[in-house]
Amino acid sequence: MTAREYGIRCIQDEANALLELIPKMDEEFDRAVELMFRCHGKIIVTGVGKSGHVGAKIAATLSSTGTPSFFINPLDVFHGDLGVMTSDDVVLAISNSGQTDELLRFIPMVLQMQIPIIAMSGNPDSLLAKYANYHLNVSVHHEADPMNLAPTSSATAQMVMGDALAVALIKKRNFQPQDFAQFHPGGELGKRLLTTAQDVMRTTDLPVITPDMHLGEAIIHVSKGKLGLGVAETDGRVAGLITDGDIRRAMEKWQARFFDRTVADIMTTTPKTVSPQTKISEIQRIMNKYKIHSVLVVDKDHRLLGVVDHYSCMI
Repeated sequence: MTAREYGIRCIQDEANALLELIPKMDEEFDRAVELMFRCHGKIIVTGVGKSGHVGAKIAATLSSTGTPSFFINPLDVFHGDLGVMTSDDVVLAISNSGQTDELLRFIPMVLQMQIPIIAMSGNPDSLLAKYANYHLNVSVHHEADPMNLAPTSSATAQMVMGDALAVALIKKRNFQPQDFAQFHPGGELGKRLLTTAQDVMRTTDLPVITPDMHLGEAIIHVSKGKLGLGVAETDGRVAGLITDGDIRRAMEKWQARFFDRTVADIMTTTPKTVSPQTKISEIQRIMNKYKIHSVLVVDKDHRLLGVVDHYSCMI
């Protein structure tokens, strides 16, 4: 077999192992999710070796989706880390065999503190499963490596079961994109959902015109503004909006008489406006819905504060 064929077989073996998890998901999964949902403290994820690496990822996923969690190495518990645990917490203990010595030595401490345990292992008859309140079966028929030794399919099964817990909790908590953004303020999604109009709006050299201004003069203001629009104001308040498209259509309609017309003849009297606190994600939704490339930012008295265009939203 070629290297590629070995790689394909590995992916196939791991994919099959994941599908085999589905029949093993029973009421224990529902109860585990309910326990985690009602937890008033933290979800403490623990494991050794490869299971520990998987556990760290699961803890990170849970934390970023609204379930306070962190990973702890059971070996560190013997050197002071036990102090971070309280009776309000829930322990998610991961071990493929369910017989990992370091993990089993940690379990009596958890039981003594009356902290509930959710076990995730490939052995429903293991000591870990016996001591746990609920057990999640992640057993696989064989690993993906040719020697059936390296944690491959089993590690993938653990990872996916952790994702299944996180997704179930997302639905149970009604976790929304805005909530996700608060935990990911540095990412693209976080920026779009947390950044507001006042953070990106243009506030200088705005193309302000008046309704009674002749279109020939208005064109100059629109051109200098380089936003493809002109904002008509009356008594300091937004009265309307004209765009490049409005001007072109007016030229085609009136031709030589175009320069005799005023802004009021072509302006939109109900332009789309937003407040300074409007999120960029909402502005993008408005632009897409109404097929426009800019919105006006106004205060409560409908006074122009700035303009947000399509390019301002590309953060």
